[in-house]
Amino acid sequence: MIGRVGLLVLLIATTVTIGAETTTLKGVNRNAYATMMYMGTPRDYEFYVATRVMLRSLTRLGVEADLVVIASLDVPLRWVQTLEQEDGAKVVRVKNLNNPYCINPNWRFKLTLNKLYAWSLVNYDRVVMLDADNLFLQKTDELFQCGQFCAVFINPCIFHTGLFVLQPSKKVFNEMIHEIEIGRENQDGADQGFIGGHFPDLLDRPMFHPPLNGTQLQGSYRLPLGYQMDASYYYLKLHWSVPCGPNSVITFPGAPWLKPWYWWSWPVLPLGIQWHEQRRLTVGYGAEMIAVLIQSIFYLGIIAVTRLARPNLSKLCYRHDDSKSAFLLRTGLKLIAIWSILAAYTVPFFVIPCTVHPLVGWSLYLLGSFSLSCITVNAFLLPMLPVLVPWVGILGALLVMAYPWYNDGVVRAMAVFTYAFCASPALWMALVKIKCSLHVSLEREGFLPKISESTAPAGSNKLY
Repeated sequence: MIGRVGLLVLLIATTVTIGAETTTLKGVNRNAYATMMYMGTPRDYEFYVATRVMLRSLTRLGVEADLVVIASLDVPLRWVQTLEQEDGAKVVRVKNLNNPYCINPNWRFKLTLNKLYAWSLVNYDRVVMLDADNLFLQKTDELFQCGQFCAVFINPCIFHTGLFVLQPSKKVFNEMIHEIEIGRENQDGADQGFIGGHFPDLLDRPMFHPPLNGTQLQGSYRLPLGYQMDASYYYLKLHWSVPCGPNSVITFPGAPWLKPWYWWSWPVLPLGIQWHEQRRLTVGYGAEMIAVLIQSIFYLGIIAVTRLARPNLSKLCYRHDDSKSAFLLRTGLKLIAIWSILAAYTVPFFVIPCTVHPLVGWSLYLLGSFSLSCITVNAFLLPMLPVLVPWVGILGALLVMAYPWYNDGVVRAMAVFTYAFCASPALWMALVKIKCSLHVSLEREGFLPKISESTAPAGSNKLY
């Protein structure tokens, strides 16, 4: 009897243990979305923010896969902790791969070969490797059914490595490292040329269509363009018209200074607002708002001071007896005034945090340029309206570009060109008016008072 009871207890315990192990295995994701992060470029922080937004967007879509960040050893620890604790990513620290194709040490693609570490993630069956400039519109877990290597041809002849599917393999990884060591030919010196050379026959492979029964395919496949829609396709019609495959992922290749996370990219490139909408719903803008608040208070203080105080610059300048010295002084002050106006429209642009929301960024820029223009207006006794003509012109250009009811991108481009053509005469007239006002102001004795009355030329009268 005791033996039977013991056997029964043992059987129940074994059943519970097997059930627990089964549950644990089911809870482990066998696939992953991965991206990489490294340091050494002027835009490290911006790509860190972009990576966070992309990871949060995947979480928000409810993807059934791990999120992995392949981070170089020099990525700040606080960034790693944020990625792990707040964004739910698994961070894999790696040593930077040497890039023998890199001639310029400051080249921004010199460390992109770190992307090859995706093949070393052998704990996963499939990995979707991503660049940070991807924006997910819908869930794409069906990509894990693709074969050993799958990528999108956004160029007719060259596939893009901003998104591709791979089967991790130590063998493939070691082969690639060996190819780097022997210096195999690389067309562009970066990851795209290297990976393209490793899979040269992908263009001849069949198109990927996910099996309805959920099975994984074998071999290599081309991915439909809808899995990585180049943002430039959008601007011809100002809407998507990608017929092949689901319209799931937007990518933003091209000019690095027009990536969607920069506040000035919208409304220059209207699609960038969708990226910022993703950020607003996920990561937010708390990191930048302190700097925005400080700058706003500073600019408002400048406006208040310039409204309440008369300029004191004229008290620092004196007219000398030597007419040549007076001419040089007037010429120098004219140059200072012109450069002050230029600085009023350029300095605010460079001090605004790069990754704030475009509406906040442009508002802060307009406030900053207005406040600094007030200094120049009051210091050099200039009329307000001509100095603010560029300010009004910039505001008008933003409204023209952001107009939401254009038929297509060509009409929008023509509207912007027409506006610039019509605004040019006003800008020229404002420049002429500023030069005339400067000439009059600098000729006044009130602006350049005499050192003493004894040195004044005969017959001189004060203008005010």
